[in-house]
Amino acid sequence: MLTGSFDLRSTVIGYVLVVQEFTTLCGQAVAGLVRPPWYVRETMYQIDRIGVGSVFIVVLTGMFTGMVLALQGAVQLQPYGATMYVSRLISTSVVLELGPVLAALMIAGRVGSGIASEIASMKVTEQIDALRAEGTDPIQKLATTRLVACVLMIPVLTIITNGIAIFGGWLIARLSLGIDSYFYWTWAFEAIEQRDIVLGLVKPAVFGFIIAMVGCYAGFQTKGGTVGV
Repeated sequence: MLTGSFDLRSTVIGYVLVVQEFTTLCGQAVAGLVRPPWYVRETMYQIDRIGVGSVFIVVLTGMFTGMVLALQGAVQLQPYGATMYVSRLISTSVVLELGPVLAALMIAGRVGSGIASEIASMKVTEQIDALRAEGTDPIQKLATTRLVACVLMIPVLTIITNGIAIFGGWLIARLSLGIDSYFYWTWAFEAIEQRDIVLGLVKPAVFGFIIAMVGCYAGFQTKGGTVGV
């Protein structure tokens, strides 16, 4: 009984320490935004690597998402004679929910693991210790730059995903469902409200923060050499 209680207490303490360390890392990374030096070149490199490097995968994701939504939405709307409104279904679903979530999932798989493995490699090869020896804050140089890149670029990639998804839906609507292009695009844009656009951009920014910080935390906590990486 005592052993079980001790194990439970140790587990809880371990989780609390993880939360504390993660929160501290987030605070230090955010603090790096307001104090020099600002690693502009490193930030721009990460923006290119995270943003431009992920365009292809989000284009594919958006295209197939829009096409599937158009096909399945038409099946559900056809019994009610409302197939022509499939564009409203696609635009609202993609802008509010599917676009931010699917783009973040694709980018998390590609970028999050890349951030973690890159920083982990630097940790086990003592490059992070070398940065500290030179008087450089490794969190500001490595975590803050990646945080800025993710928070800025994931909303941009989400916009691309949304646009491609609506375009993919138009292809199916025009070629398979016979919906007029004018009505498709008119109803697609009429269905999107300003509030939807704001929420559709805030979500990916939050996802970007989470992806960057979880990847950085995993990298900084790596132990055990190449096995840890």
